[in-house]
Amino acid sequence: PVLGLVSLFGAACSGPSGQTGSLTVNLKDGPYADAQAMLVTFSGVSAHHADEEWQPLTFAGGAAPITCDLKKLVNVFDVLGTGQILAGHYTQLRVVVQSAALYSSPTPAADPACAATMTPPAGLIGTVEIPSGEVKLNREFTIPEGGATKILIDFDGDRSVRAMGNGRFSMTPVIAIMSVE
Repeated sequence: PVLGLVSLFGAACSGPSGQTGSLTVNLKDGPYADAQAMLVTFSGVSAHHADEEWQPLTFAGGAAPITCDLKKLVNVFDVLGTGQILAGHYTQLRVVVQSAALYSSPTPAADPACAATMTPPAGLIGTVEIPSGEVKLNREFTIPEGGATKILIDFDGDRSVRAMGNGRFSMTPVIAIMSVE
């Protein structure tokens, strides 16, 4: 009887099994029409486990932070973050935007869409003020043990940035989850 109580107690108190699965977050963009390049620097991507803390993802290539030219992500996507995280049920995805700038010249065609460091092109139109760069996307998903989940998010450049006059711009990041597979 005591053994039965111990095993029951042990089962009730044991948290997640510690098993992991992989999560990849891919980024695409609906373009910002008034610029040839829109460089956005991301400083974090994480997923909220229903029973645990936020699970941080590693940026592609291990960079921290990572900069993406959203103009290069129209109709294509690149990996924003990826990693092995606790298996289980998740309730949110969090993306943190650190900075952004608009340019009148495109980035070189040979340059990647996202990189740890990116040389800005010529013709700075303006830097973009970001009152709150943290975007929480409420979408439930499951990371199966030993499995792989991919999430595609769309950063809507046109809806995110607004001109404030005098070469000033403000951004409220508009990011939506397009698919979970």
